[in-house]
Amino acid sequence: MAWHPYEPLLLVTGQQGVTSWTPDGVHPLAGVPAGAAYRDLAFSPDGRTLWASPSSIGGEDAWEFSDSVDLRTGTVRVGPRWDTGVVEHPGGGLVLTYRSDQAATLGVFASVDEQVAPGAMRALRRALILDVDGYEAPVFSADGRHFAIRGNAYAHTLQVFEFPSLTCVVSELLARPDVGDAEVDAWSRHNIAFGAGPGVLWVATPSGTLVRIDVDADDVTAHEVSPGVGLTALATMAAGELVAATGDGGLLLLAVRDDAVVPDLDAARAAVAGFVAATVELPDGEDPDEDEDFALTDGDREWEQSDLDAVAAAEPSDPTWLQLRAAINAVRDRSR
Repeated sequence: MAWHPYEPLLLVTGQQGVTSWTPDGVHPLAGVPAGAAYRDLAFSPDGRTLWASPSSIGGEDAWEFSDSVDLRTGTVRVGPRWDTGVVEHPGGGLVLTYRSDQAATLGVFASVDEQVAPGAMRALRRALILDVDGYEAPVFSADGRHFAIRGNAYAHTLQVFEFPSLTCVVSELLARPDVGDAEVDAWSRHNIAFGAGPGVLWVATPSGTLVRIDVDADDVTAHEVSPGVGLTALATMAAGELVAATGDGGLLLLAVRDDAVVPDLDAARAAVAGFVAATVELPDGEDPDEDEDFALTDGDREWEQSDLDAVAAAEPSDPTWLQLRAAINAVRDRSR
């Protein structure tokens, strides 16, 4: 599904194409190529363009590209590969999305400038590398200084990164598969939201507890809001209130007793400008190689292609993607 950024419009993709839900009813969306089998949808920040994946006009390499559909004219262009949602930075002009793969998922940043290239995502070279796949769409704080990522396919993990440095400042394993399926299944993957306070992340738990993580102060506080009934989803309203869904079908509106905070969007815009200036755009119309064309970071270390090629060994504590890279390099070296 994809909600329009400012109109009462919901788009849903399925076996019957793309369906438009509005106050006037439910209709097939005009302008979508015949036979399009999209798995993911997102609107451009101005709402004029539909980004859809995989591409319907990319031929045999459809999964390596996406479609960019101009909703006013119906014009369809090939765009860069992405999946699992597109999220705009609060400073504007920059989005973050994923290129998921079981070996490693890339968090790809892209410039969005309606004056330069209307409706286009222009992928940047600096990217984030995440272990395995199965992540939910990232969540930015209101001031854009942090973003949080929930996943992955094999465990319930939580990571928080600073922006624009991309330094990982929180890395937690919320539940492990080897402690029992019941506990793992109880965790929702839609259970995080940033509050109005700078650097404050809220996490909803299966026990009904709401956990407040102050990233800046390195402080954690637990609040019992739904004793005995699990919290299954969490979101932030425009004024900073939290909305939580409960396992018994209820909704809770939670007022956060913090002083009113107005995000510094000038600082957010400056951070975006600095991030974009410190990297380069990847060639338009070409799908970058997963490793070779990106400058990668895992939130701790920086990885250029030469660094990845030189990895000869990895520790059991290293992420799976790095262990795989070391194993591949070892096989390559033995075959020489």
